[in-house]
Amino acid sequence: MVRRAAVAGQFYSSRASGLKAEVEGCFLSPIGPGALPKLAVNGERTIVGALVPHAGLMYSGPVAAHVYSALASDGFPGTFVIIGPNHHGVGRGVAVSTEDFETPFGTVEVDRDVLSRLKGIVEPDKAAHVYEHSIEVQLPFLQYIRPDIRIVAISMGYQDYETAKELASSIRKATEGTDVCILASSDMSHYIPAPIAKGLDSKVLDRVVALDAKGVQDAVLRNEVSMCGYGPAMAMIMASGGSKAKLLKYATSGDVIPMDQVVGYAGVAIYR
Repeated sequence: MVRRAAVAGQFYSSRASGLKAEVEGCFLSPIGPGALPKLAVNGERTIVGALVPHAGLMYSGPVAAHVYSALASDGFPGTFVIIGPNHHGVGRGVAVSTEDFETPFGTVEVDRDVLSRLKGIVEPDKAAHVYEHSIEVQLPFLQYIRPDIRIVAISMGYQDYETAKELASSIRKATEGTDVCILASSDMSHYIPAPIAKGLDSKVLDRVVALDAKGVQDAVLRNEVSMCGYGPAMAMIMASGGSKAKLLKYATSGDVIPMDQVVGYAGVAIYR
């Protein structure tokens, strides 16, 4: 029961050697943290959640690398709960994968203990994950830093506040007493001029950093921000139970390659 890589060869290299070079290039990029990550093995972790982008690695990867560098320095948990939007509108409204995930680096196993405890609004559904890239593109970073990582992959088709609140409750109950980190996979504004994208995205990111889940939805809807994963962001904020947050990096696709219409990317860490 393995979910095959859907966007290998499109969003990132389909060969392990090429993918390794791409991931390392994201860390070493001028937009990235500028150094390869070092995994801490001692001490109490402080990062309980994060917002991380999910475009092709050449575009959003350097911003994502800021999050993964911070996570590595903080010390990885054994399991990441990754919540992504359902771009294709296929399958259940809130769907968890029961299949392990394959990438060119190998297979990422599902944490079946946490999976078995997920109840309520979350339903097992293979269809919602078959073509979805928002969770898949996070895996090469995780595997690069810690190959034995386990995940729980949740796709959100329904992204309203009440759904996010219910999902957060389900995740909290399922992960109680377990060392996990919760990732929300989302890009920010889509295909608008960079100055406008930065202005709109800042309104949403202000609410993320304030840990104001309802405010995230309000900012998205009030300002018509084309953020694809605001539901996952709200669920992550509420499920992680953090006390503070920090914007690690913001950039756009136009910072990688000059273009008139850009997509915004943000990396935010949530701390206990």
